[in-house]
Amino acid sequence: MCEYCGCRGVEPIGELMEEHTALAGEAYEIRKALDHGDRDRTLALLTRLVGHLTRHTGREEAGLFTALRHKAEFLDELGDLEGEHRHLDGSLTGLDPEADDFSEAVTRLLDDLATHIEREELGVFPVSVVTLGVDGWDVVERSRTESPSFLLDPRTPEPGDEHDGT
Repeated sequence: MCEYCGCRGVEPIGELMEEHTALAGEAYEIRKALDHGDRDRTLALLTRLVGHLTRHTGREEAGLFTALRHKAEFLDELGDLEGEHRHLDGSLTGLDPEADDFSEAVTRLLDDLATHIEREELGVFPVSVVTLGVDGWDVVERSRTESPSFLLDPRTPEPGDEHDGT
């Protein structure tokens, strides 16, 4: 994860980077479950990852990406990153736990996620810090208010959470 430019010190960017760290941690746990042949845990962790990743990419696109588009900055890269969001979503949706190549497909997906995170942290995040003005940060803040970080909002259940209605 990026630490060199200081963009983590800008609260909305730091929050997205903290989500990246959490997503990378989830990916690590999925890899461990796969390595141990624990398919049930792998599937539970993948379910959590889907929820967190969906919320995260929605927040990025509605906030930071929209603000950068309004400034007409980094447009090609934004298009590529949004395409990667769709690819990750499609890859997750298309996973077949019964397929012979399930472990390999999950590993490829997690590798793609790691590459994607790196691209954002080394590209669009630093660019936004030096590019967005007050209007741009207002767009980002509205997005943060409308969709809180999954790290702060417990709407996404954790694997193993039991909900018995009590």
